[in-house]
Amino acid sequence: MKDFSEKQRNIINAAIELIAEKGIQQLTIKNLSKKIGTAEGAIYRHFDSKFEILVGILKLFRQNKDEALQNLKTKEKSSLQKIESLLSARFRQFSENPAIASVIFSEEIFQNEKSLANEVYEIMVESQKGIETIILNGQSQKQIREDISAEQLTLLITGALRLLVTQWRLSEFSFDLQTEGQKLWKSIYKIVTK
Repeated sequence: MKDFSEKQRNIINAAIELIAEKGIQQLTIKNLSKKIGTAEGAIYRHFDSKFEILVGILKLFRQNKDEALQNLKTKEKSSLQKIESLLSARFRQFSENPAIASVIFSEEIFQNEKSLANEVYEIMVESQKGIETIILNGQSQKQIREDISAEQLTLLITGALRLLVTQWRLSEFSFDLQTEGQKLWKSIYKIVTK
């Protein structure tokens, strides 16, 4: 996976801030150059287009997700503790950076841009595979119920996460996502355990 230069990371972070402040529709090279205080050409030296910047945001999100999964592999935790850790990390990441949720869950920006749609789809599939692997392990250790397939439990968990984050975003962040995420986990825990 491509690493970004410091300047590229600064541009990506400014884009995330711009999305958080004004919404994803206002992410343009012109608006971004004003935010950074530089000429549009300076941005074009690092990114060819707005879509390339959005891909950069997605790649940074993906790197964060991959690091979280890698960290869990090295920890001695039960499968249920690993799922809780993953959900908590995701809720924390979105709380600290709401614009990431705006990008990840904004299907309308991907409708006409196949590369963005593919990137989001790959992130989704990788996340689901990671959770499904943890669930399968938990089922084999009799920690997680086996009468529902790991695939269906994964959909239940990821769908619930997505819905809660979407409600939070559409309500203009009117509730504490981490607190509500913890409540959601307690309900999921009751559903997935024997």
